[in-house]
Amino acid sequence: MREINGRTRTCGLIGNPVAHTLSPLIHNTLAAELMQELVYVPFLVDQGRLNEAIAGAWALHIQGLNVTVPYKSEVIPLLSRVDTLAEKIGAVNTLVRCEDGYVGYNTDMTGLQRAMESDGVQISGRDVILLGAGGAARAVAFLCAYAGAERVWLLNRTIERARQVADEVNRAFERECILPLTLTDYSRIPDGKYLAIQGTSAGLYPNTEQAAIEDGAFYEMVHTGYDLIYKPADTRFMKLVRAHGGKAYNGLKMLAYQAIHAFELWNGVKVSEAQAAGILEKLKKETEI
Repeated sequence: MREINGRTRTCGLIGNPVAHTLSPLIHNTLAAELMQELVYVPFLVDQGRLNEAIAGAWALHIQGLNVTVPYKSEVIPLLSRVDTLAEKIGAVNTLVRCEDGYVGYNTDMTGLQRAMESDGVQISGRDVILLGAGGAARAVAFLCAYAGAERVWLLNRTIERARQVADEVNRAFERECILPLTLTDYSRIPDGKYLAIQGTSAGLYPNTEQAAIEDGAFYEMVHTGYDLIYKPADTRFMKLVRAHGGKAYNGLKMLAYQAIHAFELWNGVKVSEAQAAGILEKLKKETEI
């Protein structure tokens, strides 16, 4: 067990609730493996007390914080500055201590990008299908535009929400790259094989036998499917992708890489692919149903 002493730095998670988090497992494992004098703990922040929490963290020399619901947007006005991608999305999940406060980043999205790249999947210059227009899917739409996707077919249950997200992203990047459709209008997408990202809550545990689209004809268009869900490890969406010849991945690697990027920002280190693979194996054991 690592010794905690006067040189030990503290990082943590703020949100409400936080009891379910897997972040301490990831960060304390990385700290031990990379010999960083750091401990990571969750901090429950009551509604209405976020200002006090950030000021208190600064006063206590907390090195860095992850931010989870419901504070990913609310925390932004309390920061010294915000990374470009996080600013465009309007949400941060990682705070890094600087000389005059905290800098905000969105490592959820850089984590997804690194997860894809580790699987040999590129977004830049590609056409993408994105299912959903809620908070997670909205962030993915921003990531796709930021990473240079050619076109993103954004499919959602209601066209109004799809158009709202498309307008936000297209305006932010000053190009018409997000194209809104309803889930039932996927046949309007040009023939071809696509990377598809599943960003709806369909299939989330315990409703594991749901998929946003059930029609097999849709999955004939998918060469690679990414589901942001990681519990269950094998979602209905993933099964349908594989049944029609595509490769399928869940969101667990994204979870690992978003934490890894935060750890790198806090400590000025680089986590190797071997160390990342070790973290992923630990997460798989923790999330088995």
